Amino acid sequence: MLKVLLIDDDEKLAPLLTEYCARYDIDISAELKPSTGLAKLKNEHFDAVILDVMLPEMDGFEVCRTIRASSDIPVIMLTARGEVTDRVVGLEIGADDYLPKPFDPRELVARINTIAKRKSPQREKAESVLVFEQLTIDLDQRQVTVDKKPITLTTMEYQLLIMMAQEPGKDFSRDDILNQLKGTETELFSRSVDILVSRLRSKLKPAEPIITVYGAGYAFVNKKLSG
Repeated sequence: MLKVLLIDDDEKLAPLLTEYCARYDIDISAELKPSTGLAKLKNEHFDAVILDVMLPEMDGFEVCRTIRASSDIPVIMLTARGEVTDRVVGLEIGADDYLPKPFDPRELVARINTIAKRKSPQREKAESVLVFEQLTIDLDQRQVTVDKKPITLTTMEYQLLIMMAQEPGKDFSRDDILNQLKGTETELFSRSVDILVSRLRSKLKPAEPIITVYGAGYAFVNKKLSG
């Protein structure tokens, strides 16, 4: 069963989601305030966090920044419908996904299951470590090192890196990336891909394995040394 932490000050939302998600083997643990939510996240294991943007004490963006300072747990942000700015900001600070309110609980379940699968991507056992110039990716340990120093990536950043590193030299268009990372998501836009790639590039420095292929998208170009 997946264990998910919900931080949302809507007192009516938690009981409904808890009952609905239980049918799909998802255990929802809810907190109304960021302070109690962050404390619970620190002391208990969760597979994902559902985080509202509008919260007391501090907004969801600040909560997400706090989580990202010490954890790469998948984060789904709940935003007001049509607020593209909220979605862009959420992606920039490390959220893995977003869902506009009001939402269908069936869609939330699908999003939770999708990010859970991303966290443990299926792969060939024969190649559990990918080694490139300056960059090493341990698929079993889900660890990425640059110049032998470990770096922390969000679930989506990690999945993007794996997707590209497993096919060096291939051109990935923005649509390719959206389709592979987001499945049937229809509300995403190309700008979110650029934000994601930019964040990943920044974390991988001084290595520069991802280049822009003008008119095509992006490609992973580091030379593979071993596997």
